[in-house]
Amino acid sequence: MISQILIALAAGGASAAMFASITSGALISLVLLYLSPLPLMVAALGWGPVTAAIGGGLAAIGLGVSFGIGDLIAYAIAIALPACWLGHLCLLGRPVNGGQGAQATPQTILEWYPVGRILLWIVGFATLATAAALLALGSDAAAIAATLRSFLLRVLSMNDVRASSDTERWVEAMVSFAPPAAATVAMLTLTFNLWLAAKVAATSGRLSRPWPDLKTAALPPMTLVVLCAVTAFCFSGGLVAMLARIATAALVMAYALTGFAVLHTLTLAFKSRAFWLGSVYAFVVVFGWPMLAMAALGLADAVFGLRQRYLRSRPPPLPAP
Repeated sequence: MISQILIALAAGGASAAMFASITSGALISLVLLYLSPLPLMVAALGWGPVTAAIGGGLAAIGLGVSFGIGDLIAYAIAIALPACWLGHLCLLGRPVNGGQGAQATPQTILEWYPVGRILLWIVGFATLATAAALLALGSDAAAIAATLRSFLLRVLSMNDVRASSDTERWVEAMVSFAPPAAATVAMLTLTFNLWLAAKVAATSGRLSRPWPDLKTAALPPMTLVVLCAVTAFCFSGGLVAMLARIATAALVMAYALTGFAVLHTLTLAFKSRAFWLGSVYAFVVVFGWPMLAMAALGLADAVFGLRQRYLRSRPPPLPAP
């Protein structure tokens, strides 16, 4: 118990320090801010979600005392809550052929919480965190846009950029693009932190579940219906449209991540598979926009079942000599 408390204190302190580093204004502090859920996720996966919850609660209280209630709420919503809950879901398992009263033994086959549903939870947390950050800027779409516009104009004036019609068009485009872009960044950073935390826990021998087969990751079928619904709300206007664009961006990014799983499956028979996969990843990291192609691949798999068709068409492996 004492060791768990010490781990909670260390994880919470590290996470709070990384979150608070943004006040320094240094460029590296932005990277630390994005990685601030990592210590709590490592604690959740290695020592249990209760340990992470204790660390996250203490970190939130410390930030609230040091910087105010706003930082406490922001940290709790964007960092502590996702880290603890996602860590809990990753360790959630049940016996395959046992009821509620089944006792797990070393020989029991466990069914772990699906990766696709964990991805859907990440969508929810990314949408919630982005929406909360925008609502802190104003109570309606016009107020939020005005705050973002004034911030961008102030940044441009600090860099001696003269106002012009081109500048105004650029600012308006950035104001429209900022909410879905923020949701996309939140989606990617939460996913990366969870993957990295699982790698750290597995490498240290603290991960109490087997490593999942990420090639099989798939979103629930109803996700496609939800995506169509929130996309329709994007054309409604006002605050509803802004929130719908946030949710749409997060869902599209989730399908882009499943698109990578589809790509890993469809290239199983390639002789130079590592080269092609590495090239695709490098192309996505350098240019960014190919992520839309991965989202299209994930959506195509959701509609047409590309992975199932491919695996059914593959010949069975030859028997060992």
